[in-house]
Amino acid sequence: MKTAPALPSHVPQGMSCTAHSHGAEVREVHTRLLRMALAPEESRAYWEHVRPEVPPDRRAVVAFEERWFGNKSMARVRELLATFRQRFDAYPMALEVLRHWRPSDPATRLNLCHWHMQLTDPLYRAFTGTFLEQRHLRPQPSVDRDVTVRWMHQMFDDRWGSATMIRIATGLLTCATAAGLCTPGTKGRRLTSPKVTDDALAYLLYLLRPMTFEGSLLDNPYLASAGLTGGVLEQRLRRLPGMAFRRMGELWDFGWQYADLQAWAQHTLALP
Repeated sequence: MKTAPALPSHVPQGMSCTAHSHGAEVREVHTRLLRMALAPEESRAYWEHVRPEVPPDRRAVVAFEERWFGNKSMARVRELLATFRQRFDAYPMALEVLRHWRPSDPATRLNLCHWHMQLTDPLYRAFTGTFLEQRHLRPQPSVDRDVTVRWMHQMFDDRWGSATMIRIATGLLTCATAAGLCTPGTKGRRLTSPKVTDDALAYLLYLLRPMTFEGSLLDNPYLASAGLTGGVLEQRLRRLPGMAFRRMGELWDFGWQYADLQAWAQHTLALP
């Protein structure tokens, strides 16, 4: 597999929190998006229903009997739960926040689902945070399936057959469209920048703060995928509740007002 030049990894300094509490960015490439797309409504249902006292090996039966996901079959319920264990359970503090927050704003839910999918899917992260960002620099930025397949060939050579490549490309476009990164369509899809709420942006920054991840807190695939780079990002950060961002030349300081994601949620969102 070919790899793009890596950005310097952000490494948290002076943090007492552990990977067990906060999880880690997934680095191994996989194709789980063929089985599950962004799934914002199913994610919302999961946040509303999942309970720590229900062990993972019993969760499918409980979810099916209690109709967490409506009338979906047991097979689909198992698939949803397997995906959400990777996207949300792998970040215990984040899941605890989401269980109590249950964001009602559709834009916020999309932002969170998109970023959690990026965290757990390196292929989707590279596609949305690097490839689409580069295509934004074109005079009329757009993307389609053929362009996506060519990008995959450049990145991964012959790792997958042609039919699988096409399926993966379709899955990437479907997820990116659902996240608001491009317009719907079967041919050329115009690239767009999604609405990002202050709550979602602060959530992401507090989520990333204790992790080791690709890039830095000012330059990473998560923010880049939403068009939050350079001066645009700094303007948002200066008025973002929960921190006091300052920059002088090459020096910058986030001025975190809270110790971690859970403390931010308790004070900013008034969660228990």
